Parts: sequence; C-alpha cells; structure tokens
Amino acid sequence: MIFCGIAVADEKGKERKVKVDFEPFKPIKTPLYFCDDKFQTEHLNNLLVNNVTFGFIVVDGNGSLFGTVRGSCRDVLHKFTVDLPKKHGKGGQSAQRFARLRLEKRHNYIRKVAEIATKLFAPDGQKPCVQGVVLAGSADFKTQLRKSDLFDPRLGNIVIRMVDVSHGGVTGFHQAIDLSADALGSGKLIKEKTLLQKYFNEINKDTGKFCFLADDTFKALELGAVEDLTIWENLDIDRIVLHNTITLEETVVHLSFEQQSNESYFRDPETNVKLKVLQKESIVDWLANHYKDFGCNVEFVTDYSGEGK
Repeated sequence: MIFCGIAVADEKGKERKVKVDFEPFKPIKTPLYFCDDKFQTEHLNNLLVNNVTFGFIVVDGNGSLFGTVRGSCRDVLHKFTVDLPKKHGKGGQSAQRFARLRLEKRHNYIRKVAEIATKLFAPDGQKPCVQGVVLAGSADFKTQLRKSDLFDPRLGNIVIRMVDVSHGGVTGFHQAIDLSADALGSGKLIKEKTLLQKYFNEINKDTGKFCFLADDTFKALELGAVEDLTIWENLDIDRIVLHNTITLEETVVHLSFEQQSNESYFRDPETNVKLKVLQKESIVDWLANHYKDFGCNVEFVTDYSGEGK
C-alpha cells in the first residue's frame, strides 16, 4: 500500500491537503522510506506502462502450474500435483478395468486443469484477462487439454503456442517462456533475457568486449568504447562530486549506500582534509539523463528473470 498527500481546491477555491492511499497493480520490489519536502515518484513510473499479460499452463503427468508474464514480471498463480496410474497395473484386476480407471483419472485431471484455467484466466464469464495463452508440457496432456470440450473456448481461441518442455513446475514455466519468446513479441521480460544472454555470450567467449562495475564502466564510457549500456533499475549507487577546499580539485566517486557510511571515502588520502559534497545523484538517474553524451544505447533490466537475478 502507498500513502501520499495531494493538494486539492474546495468549492471556494481554498487549497487543502488530502491523504490518499492506493495499491499498485504490480509489486514494487524495492523497500522505500523517505522524509523529504517532495514526493518520491520515480519508482512509480514503471507502473504507468500498460504491459500485455500472457497466461501459461504447464501440464504433465506429475501436476500442473498456472502462471502469467506481464512485461518483466512473471508470477505463479497456482500449482498442484497429481498421482496418475501408469500404463501397466500391478495385477489384481483385469486389463480392461485398469485401462478404464486410468482413462477416467486422466479425464478428471484434464477437467480439473480446464476448470482452474477458466477460473484464473477467464473468470465470471468475462472475456479473458490475458492477451494469449501458452500450453506447455512434457507429454501429450497439453494436446488433450487443447482438444478437450472441457477447455474454455474463450481460452482455446487465444492459444498462441504449444511447446514441449523437459520438466514440469517452475522449471518448465521458465523453459516455456524461453521457447515461446517469438510468440510473446516484444515483451519486456523476453527482451531483457535476450539482452543479458548476449552479454553472457561475450563473457563466455572471452572477447574482451565487455566490462562491469561502476568505475570500469565509466572509464569505458569516457573513452567512447560503450555501445550498449545495461543498468539494473534498482542499483543502489550514487554519483557524488567531491570538492577539496585546499587544492580546489573536484573528483567524482561512485559509492553504494553502505560505502557512504564510511567517512574515509569523504577525506583526501594525502591531506586527510574532509571533502565537501557538491552534488549527489543516483547513478541510475544520472546515466538515464546523460547516456546520449557518450553515444551509446541504454537498457534497464530487473532481477525478475533468471538471467537478471
């Protein structure tokens, strides 16, 4: 829940402050607490982006998982396990009876999956709350679900991809996202995974065409050697301009929130004089405003994807 105050005018035109609270439609991962003379709204900007949501159903002989991908957010909505009989019984009953019971349990399983899918993705007889649906699985259950009369036709009409995955559950969910990347179009999560994988490939090949950490990145930027700049959107590093009152020199340092509590970073190593802070700004905000000065592209990533984490 977010609490904020706004100024409104009454019928006589007199301004008064009103307290407002609202719940964002997707979570803000960073804990925030500010005491300031202005509202801190930077972390709310991403909530204004209208991201398309895709539904995922991962179904196999061990259970099912239902999830969504929206922009860079992926959520597991529901999952359950199932114990289905194998193709061959242990004896004690006829082959026909065993086959009939096996088919009945598989049918009940498909029905349960279809009912949960309708409840999650097309509730209360309304139109689907997702742009498209991806069916994934390691057996033929996904095909049976798609062809079943129990599967809501509203969802059947928006199935955009059926993919084979080697695992079920969360692992299968991640595989399904990768395998259906082209069907999801320009989703932020897919774009993020592709961008980071390209970076990892440069590291694996040891091409020397990569760098990381703030200081090395800024050195590369000043040399004009950066083509693609990738920034974690929750990076807790500030760009601080320090002034030496004796030598009149100015230096720029990049310090994390934890490092800023160490006074040694704010003293000259030779004279031990305390340095004056002329400017302090989040490195994320500073790069967002100045990356064009270095002739590079900038991309912001999250830790929602496996690569980002």
